[in-house]
Amino acid sequence: MKTGIMKDIVPEYEGLDIYTAREKIVEKLKELDVLVKIEDYKHNVGKCYRCHQTVEPRVSTQWFVKMKPLAEPAIKVVKENKVRFVPDRYSKTYFNWMENIQDWCISRQLWWGHRIPAYYCKDCNEIIVGSTTPTVCTKCNSKNLVQDEDTLDTWFSSALWPFSTLGWPEKTEDLKYFYPTNTLVTGYDIIFFWVARMIFSGIEHMNEIPFDTVFIHGIIRDSQGRKMSKSLGNGIDPLEIIEKYGADALRFSLVIGTSPGTDLRYSPEKLDSAGNFANKIWNASKFVMMNLENHTKELNPPQYDLQVEDKWILSLLNKLIKEVTTNIDKYELGIALEKIYNFTWNEFCDWYIEMVKTRLYDKEDKTRDVALATLHYVLTTSLKVLHPFMPFMTEKIFKTLNPNEESIMLSNWPIEEKVEYSQEEKTIELIKQIIVGIRNLRAQMNIHPSRKSKLIIITNESLEGGVKTLEKLGFAEEVIFQKEKINIPENSACVTAPSVEVYIPLEDLIDKKAETERLTREKEKIQAELQKLNGMLSNKGFLEKAPEKTVTEAKEKQNKFNEMLAVIEEQLNKINL
Repeated sequence: MKTGIMKDIVPEYEGLDIYTAREKIVEKLKELDVLVKIEDYKHNVGKCYRCHQTVEPRVSTQWFVKMKPLAEPAIKVVKENKVRFVPDRYSKTYFNWMENIQDWCISRQLWWGHRIPAYYCKDCNEIIVGSTTPTVCTKCNSKNLVQDEDTLDTWFSSALWPFSTLGWPEKTEDLKYFYPTNTLVTGYDIIFFWVARMIFSGIEHMNEIPFDTVFIHGIIRDSQGRKMSKSLGNGIDPLEIIEKYGADALRFSLVIGTSPGTDLRYSPEKLDSAGNFANKIWNASKFVMMNLENHTKELNPPQYDLQVEDKWILSLLNKLIKEVTTNIDKYELGIALEKIYNFTWNEFCDWYIEMVKTRLYDKEDKTRDVALATLHYVLTTSLKVLHPFMPFMTEKIFKTLNPNEESIMLSNWPIEEKVEYSQEEKTIELIKQIIVGIRNLRAQMNIHPSRKSKLIIITNESLEGGVKTLEKLGFAEEVIFQKEKINIPENSACVTAPSVEVYIPLEDLIDKKAETERLTREKEKIQAELQKLNGMLSNKGFLEKAPEKTVTEAKEKQNKFNEMLAVIEEQLNKINL
């Protein structure tokens, strides 16, 4: 009944397709008055994923592999931790399959794949199975042989992958060198289909496990959390994404913020963030290379004449190397990438490069060469730790920075240096807080960046090494350090940080009259809006009849306007001190 047409077992149905025959059979049962009842019920019906037609089950002869002898040693190697799963919870999935194993049907009725190595003698019906193609029947010596038309289950072929691709069964150099390997990276949905079968196949054919670690990653789902599939039509073409964002950005977006074995949702926002990060690195690299263009001295790792900001960034880089190495060894790739991202974007690009610009632009500065060497070293090392995640861009930049190197892939992985710059770290972190405070204050008071101010810093901390940074990034024309609060101009704004007070004389920074008028107009607008909201929220009818969402939004606006009003009043007070 391969064609779905009834045979002559019951002559009156011979030649009918199965669907018509079923209807005729029901009619016959009614005619004979033996049909008790007809009722609807739900059950699972197999459907072809391409044409969506019902897959009709039928009994047929198949080939099986006896599994218990193969499963037992494969279970043992995982229990003895010779093969470990990351995360470990997925070993339970493995054991659940292997300890409840059934014989494996390996034959498939498909037109493609490896054909079953079984041959039939058409004269005596002998079945011959072997690793080589027989020429005569082993029973009757007939040459009238035909090979089984079935193909092997695709997972049977895939199970041989770790050694069959290396020349097995021949004892090749590749096989000797590459088998066994260390880490298999795969999804949890094929732990039994592929992972388990590679393990028992390796033990059976090579007498050795194929790998020692199975790193399980999550499945990429669509924005609604559904698995991407052909039937749903919700798949994403990676080539289109690569065309728009680049392969590195796609890789970045699939790793950042993930944890082993946990599914992730496809997010265009992550791709935008990844693209921005790639641009940030590219622009920072162009800046470094531009300043290195006419630099003829050898760029060895910086060791002498280091300034406070040099020691700070080298200390942070040292911690980054340690943390990234540790997290990669633990397969916490999402955490490792987040640390690289934060260091590269925030500390290196946003702070260190800005800090050293005054030294770079001053060709007479004695510390300029040290700054260049530090920039080159930190950027090169950052590229190395980023390379596993964004290989193409890092290779391009690395080769440009280091033309004598063959490839970033062949360079040594960075090693944590034994350096201690904790005091410099503390100093720069304090300076950063001061600068952020100054920037926020100037933004609130609408002070133009071109207007420079005096900074009077009251502290017992040693911040003298950061004067140039404070001048450049704190918009200062002069920095004065004092241990006591004396001679502070009356009309001064104050920025605080741990153990530090910074006073900024406002006299020459703003037009007091114009700024007061601007802030007063802003205050009046906010007060008018607040008056409307207060009236609305004090109206019992509104509170009772309006949707809860509308009331909540009104209260949120009220809180926001009150905060804005408080900020404006604070600014007015500062201006009119």
